[in-house]
Amino acid sequence: MDTYLQRIGASRTSSLAELHERHLLSVPFENLDTHMDTRIVLEVPWLHDKIVERRRGGFCYELNGLFAELLRDLGYEVDLLAARVYGEEQRLGPPFDHMALLVDGEWLADVGFGSFSLHPLSWTSREDQQDPCGVFRLRDHGDDVDVLHDGSPAYRLERRPRELAEFVPACWWQQTAPESHFRKGPMATRALPDGRITVAGAKLVVTENGRKTSTDVDDPAAALLEHFGVHFRQSNASGVLRQL
Repeated sequence: MDTYLQRIGASRTSSLAELHERHLLSVPFENLDTHMDTRIVLEVPWLHDKIVERRRGGFCYELNGLFAELLRDLGYEVDLLAARVYGEEQRLGPPFDHMALLVDGEWLADVGFGSFSLHPLSWTSREDQQDPCGVFRLRDHGDDVDVLHDGSPAYRLERRPRELAEFVPACWWQQTAPESHFRKGPMATRALPDGRITVAGAKLVVTENGRKTSTDVDDPAAALLEHFGVHFRQSNASGVLRQL
């Protein structure tokens, strides 16, 4: 886990908020493996090899799955929570659509939702919570909890703790099903201190100080290498390279 801390530029004395922020600034949210001949394995050694040793990113099950192990190694109590994501027309996705973390029973941590809060959210507060990435609020819905971002619901969380292995079927569906939005095209995105940078298809989108610019890129693979450190080998990335 010390190499993981080095990967995100943090230390064993870093606060939960600092660990959360450094992770989002360092590790991209990306779906590139869904467009390669690579099966995502929800086991800690595999996730560590991908995210730490190979300096890649991933989506929620991978990023929050490994971040949970880091927090446990540092002495935190962490529960994995299953969520359903609000999609078009505010329709909820299927169960286990997303994974987030409850830390010490007090903080909602999520480093695997793309554009979301830079810092953990209070699990017990039902008031507006100000964050550099917007205004967040938690709202009870029966036995579940809705998470709102700037007034719009983002996802609905179960309270029941889960094990990483319980997310394996949903992870497989997200990676393989034609209906999965992760199958629509390769992308990578990462938080910036004052915004966000994204490569999606042949577009480079940068948001800084509230201003968004979109630029066409001639070589998306080169853009992914430049901005996210992702290097493609032709042997294992033919699918994503064809799309790019």
